[in-house]
Order: sequence, then structure tokens, then C-alpha cells
Amino acid sequence: MPRIEKEIMNGWEFALDQREHFQPVILPHDWGIEAPMDPKMDFGANQGYRKYCNVGWYRTTLDVKIQKGYQYYLDFGGIGENSTIWVNGQEAGGRKYAYSSFRLNVTPYIIEGKNQILIKVDASTPQKDRWYSGAGIYRTVKWLELEDKHFVEEEIVIQAKSDGQLQIDTGLVAQVRATIAGQEAASDDGKMTMQVDNVHLWSAEDPYLYDLQLDLLDGERVTDTITLKIGFRSVELRPNEGLFVNGQHTILKGICVHQDFACRGIAARKELWQERLEILKEMGCNAIRPAHHVYSREFLDLCDEMGFYVYEECFDKWKSGLYARYYETEWQKDVEAMIKRDRNRPSIIFWGVGNEVENQGQESMIGIMKELTEYARVLDPTRPVSYAMNPHFKRESNIDASKVKDIQKFVDEIDDREIYDMDEKVERIRRIADYVDFISCNYQEQWYEAIHEAIPDKLILGTEVYQYFMGDYNQLQNYTQHNPSLVPMEYSYVMGSMIWTAFDYLGEAGKFPSKGWCGAPIRTNGVKKPMFYALKSLWTEEPMVHFSVMDYSICDDNVKEHWDAPQYVEHWHFPQFHRVVIPYMIATNCDEVAVYLNKKRYYVTKPEKGMVTGYIPWQAGVIEVVGIRDGKEVCTHRVKTPGPAVKLQFAQDTITLPAQEGYEKLITVEAADEEGNPYFRESSEVRFKVEGPAQIMAVDHGNLMSNEPYNSDRVHMYRGKASALIRLDGTPGRVVLSAFADGMYSARITIIIEGA
Repeated sequence: MPRIEKEIMNGWEFALDQREHFQPVILPHDWGIEAPMDPKMDFGANQGYRKYCNVGWYRTTLDVKIQKGYQYYLDFGGIGENSTIWVNGQEAGGRKYAYSSFRLNVTPYIIEGKNQILIKVDASTPQKDRWYSGAGIYRTVKWLELEDKHFVEEEIVIQAKSDGQLQIDTGLVAQVRATIAGQEAASDDGKMTMQVDNVHLWSAEDPYLYDLQLDLLDGERVTDTITLKIGFRSVELRPNEGLFVNGQHTILKGICVHQDFACRGIAARKELWQERLEILKEMGCNAIRPAHHVYSREFLDLCDEMGFYVYEECFDKWKSGLYARYYETEWQKDVEAMIKRDRNRPSIIFWGVGNEVENQGQESMIGIMKELTEYARVLDPTRPVSYAMNPHFKRESNIDASKVKDIQKFVDEIDDREIYDMDEKVERIRRIADYVDFISCNYQEQWYEAIHEAIPDKLILGTEVYQYFMGDYNQLQNYTQHNPSLVPMEYSYVMGSMIWTAFDYLGEAGKFPSKGWCGAPIRTNGVKKPMFYALKSLWTEEPMVHFSVMDYSICDDNVKEHWDAPQYVEHWHFPQFHRVVIPYMIATNCDEVAVYLNKKRYYVTKPEKGMVTGYIPWQAGVIEVVGIRDGKEVCTHRVKTPGPAVKLQFAQDTITLPAQEGYEKLITVEAADEEGNPYFRESSEVRFKVEGPAQIMAVDHGNLMSNEPYNSDRVHMYRGKASALIRLDGTPGRVVLSAFADGMYSARITIIIEGA
């Protein structure tokens, strides 16, 4: 009989601390995002000053019909953190690390009928991560019923090659049948090789997936069936030439991401990430580094389906830092959980075994890295393995890094052990290069030539780069206007770069009231900053042009300067000025640009590396920029000085969403004048109201310097925009979301909920 596999996301109750006052919750759930803020809390900047360190309890009841010859499992996508699971009062297992998926065989503990599931989540330590960690059962939970003779997905190894050859090892010595693209093969030992004719290859540009069905047989009877999404492709690292996917030279136009979704904390469903990844596709991004830990199955499913090359890494620091509390007992289990779960995915092209660890390049560090990289290759010998290097290298000392409270400060801080001599620095990099398949550099573009000259047989990947500025050979944190994302286009031995980060995120905050990191091209609520368009001009071919101006009259976001960008914004509204020239930036991938102010043309230089900068005199009215290719006008962007803000408006009047229980959608409203021109400077409070089979779960405005609560139906606009996140109850029908602000006409958007 085929397996039974179902999600159990409803019917849960939650309580803090002493298991009192249980309240209904729907998974995924992060209790930290609704916690109060405390500017004096320990390690507050790391956690966005959310005071949520506590023990949480979850419980539910499962109705089980026991069948002879069956096994029963609870499967967890991730629990943050230190979980212990009881079934009918008996301890069944748990997991320490928040980011590892795990499965428990609960067959010995279940009974016929009602079964009580109780889960303890101990997130009481204030030192979890360097970023907002959140707390709770924040990923998918599944219930599985399997015959005794069944597949174990993590033991299945698939190699889908670019010539159409498919190698299958199910990890079982058993009778197995495989079906793909109308072709069938069988084996008595659980292993087989097939040839898929006219194979359609997978790539980020064309993410074609096949359904591979595996049937486990007992004579003529099927005891288990699973279907895997697989992609045929090849990945080669050619010294001095670069990265080749399916034989084609490929540059990784990448970004890093953290897993929080701001107003939903870490409990972000698949559809929310899909919207974010669609924004990245629009920007031209083709690669993602999910930093610095294992992400959810659903996130990586999207990378397979939508087409992103992924550098997946298991954890951040090692025996010091915040993973130190787990390293000795958990590192093998956590590396194994990552690689075994994801080694059959076409999107995963690299494994990472750590990030910016202590004692970099020293013997103690090299010994651990050797152990990690060798184990990764045992689990998957087909993919390159690397480690992301901090730009700081230091001479040996007697300091016990495991006793250091702020390990990142210890790693980054300049002291008398800092190595400045380039030959000595490169020698430390060479030691690391001996154990990795390529060199992963964080913020080291200015030294690529020296690194490559010394280690010519290894390609380089910028695993973290700034979004706008680049360092100098003699100064790490410099402000040269040579975008680091251009570097891979200039050196054949550089595979690509990963900008830190794609989206603003919670944690790694500055001084309170800052609650997060703002140095990204996209805000937490999906609003695009001018740097989004600057990167799009470098990464896309479809003609585009975008105008923004420098505005130092607005408050800054408290970004660390070298991760920041100049204060460009998209508006043409300067009521404080009479006659002044204003700096501008035009992002474009066109050959030339025409600029018009109130229909008068101003002649500007030709774009250089995706950008035109200059000055233009302030006059109220209309700025229009036109992109030109081969002498023809191919795109335009228009910005107008608004009149008084008199109304709110949504981007659309009507949208359609699926009638899926729990489905979530973030919807943004903006202030506008009578003609519909956006009013950037508006900051009034917006109140949201929903009618129909849905509820408002949270609000956001993208301002990480504001500490208005997310769990509300109202929030002040930030730079003229505010957002509401709604959740559907799964009933087909019609939902209306309305937005209200004092002194302005309200707005409404109709959401048609269609049944499956």
C-alpha cells in the first residue's frame, strides 16, 4: 500500500514556560516575533532586541489507526531550538540544532485512537546566532505511515548527468522499479542505471525538472512509492576559465539571504519566499547563498523549480561562537542532515562547511576544516566543497577563542595580531585552499589578483561582497565606486559573487532603536531600493532604465557604512529647495540615456558599467529618462513631483489567490496625489481591515529603525508605503482588504479566492 504522508499544521496549542495557559496556534509558528523589545537585553543587537528567550511547549492530538506491518513517523522541517518530543508521555527523541530537519520513528509509543504529542522547545539561551533566530516549531511538520519495507529518502542517491544517464542507488538491497519520462527500469539490488533520451537539461535559466517515480516491490506488490523531482545537469570548475554549467560558461550573479521574513519572524511559508524569489529573478539574480545554515525543504524546492544555483552551508562558526555549544556532539549529524537531504537537488551546486571562523588559516582551524571537508565528500563526492573566508587573518596567540563572548568582534577587530603583509596573508589562504575545491572569499575582491597569482589552480567565488563599494588593495573597507558585482565579469577565474544581503533582515542591528540590518537592495516588505535597479542594470539584458536622486534630508537606516550605498531615493519632491542642483543616479543597461526635465533635454554621459551619475537643477515637475539602444528609444522611467497626498492606492484593484488553508500574502499600499503619483514623504498611520475568509496576521513598513509592533492591523507609512500580511482560511470566495488613513481617501483591493 502506498505511503500516507500528511502535513499536521493545524490543531496545535502553545504555552510558554510552565505549560500553563495553552492557546491555539497554527504552524509554522515563531513566538519570538511577538515578544517585547528590551534595549538592555544581553546580546540584544543580535536578536533585534526581542526578549523571547524562554521555554515553549506545543501539544496536539493525533488520531491513529494502527495497521500491522506498518511504521509511524513524525517528520520535522526544523524546530528552534533544543527540542524534546514526547508521545503519550514517552520521550521519543528531539534535536538540538534549530536548522536541521529530522524524523522520529514513533511506532513504539503510539496507541490505537487518540495520541498525545507534547514538544518542549528550549530557546532560553540568549546566545543563539549573530542574527535573529526566532523560536518555535517554525517549519513544516508531517505525519507518515509506511509499511515496514519502505524507502528512506535520505539514503537514496541520484546522479542525473547532462548526457541523460541516470544512476540510482536506493540504499536498499531490494526489488525496485524506476519510471521517468515514460521509460521504465527494474533492479533486484536497489541500484540501476537508465538512459533518458533527448534529455532536457536543468539550469537557472531553464529549470526543467523530471518526475522520477520509485516503486519498492515485494513480488508483484508495491510496498512503497516515492516521486522525486530531479534535474539533469553538469557543473564543472575549470581553472583559469571559470564555472561551466552544462558546458556553458556561467557567472554567478548572487545574493545571500537570512531566513527571517520580518513581520512573520522565521515562520515564513513557501508562498512568501516565492514572492521574494520572484523579485530576485526580476533583478537578474541566478544564485543564492542561504546564510549561514541549512534552509527549509520548501525554500530549496523553490530554488529547484524557479532556477537558482545554491551554495548551501551547514553552520556559521565551529568550536567557538554560537554553534560551539553543539559542535562536539552534533557536527556530524548536522552535516549529514544537510547533505543527505539535499544531495539530489539540481539547484545545489556547492557545499559550504563554515563561515568566518576563529584562528583562520592556523593549524587548529585547518585540522577542523580537513575533518569537515573530508566528511562532506564522503557523503557526496560529486559536488565541490568550500569554506567562506573572513578578510581578516591573524597571527597565532594563546587566546582561547571558545571563551570569547563576542566571537565576530574577536574575528573582525583589528589588533596587533592582524596580518597586513600580502605574502603572509596569501600563505594563510594557501593553507585553506589545500582542503577546499575553490576559494570562497568574503570582501576580498581587491586581493583577487594576488590570490590567483599564488593559487592559480583554484577558482574564486565572492561568497560575500558589498552591494556598492569596493575595498582597495591597501584598505579593506574603502569607498571605491567600482561595484564588486562587476569583478566576476572582469576576471575569468572568478565564478561570481554573493551580495550581503538581498533583503533587510532582523538582528545584527545597530544601537537601539535599530532592530535589524538595512544594507540590502530590498526592504523587509519587498519594496525595492535604487540599488535593486543598479544591480538589475548589471545582471539583465531586457532594456531597463531607472532614475533616482540623492536625498540627505531623510533619516538614515543606521547601516554600517561600507555595506551601505549613497542615499539615493526614487522621488522628485524637494519642497525645502528653491534653486539647487541635485545629484542623481540613472541605472540602465542601454547604450545611452536621454534625460528630460519638464520636456527640456539635459545631455548626460554614456552609461559606464550600468550607471550614469551627475547633477540636475531642481524644478518641480516631471523627470523622464529614456533608454536608447542602437539609436532607438526602448524604455523609459518617469518621476513626477506630487501634489498633496490625498489618497491611498494599491498597485492592483483585483488579484487572485488559491483557496489554500493558511496561504499568506503580503500586500502594500502607498500614498498618492490626486493623479496617482506616489507621495514619498508621507508617514501617516494606515489602518487595515479585511472582509471575507481571511485575517490580518501582521503589518510592516520596511523601517527597521521603528519599533511599531508587527502583530497589529495598523502601522505608519515609511517613505509613503505600508504593508499588511493576510492569511486565508481556505474557503473559496471573495476577500476585500481596505486601507484607511486620516485625511486621505481609503483604498481597497479585491482578492478572488479560487478553489483547487
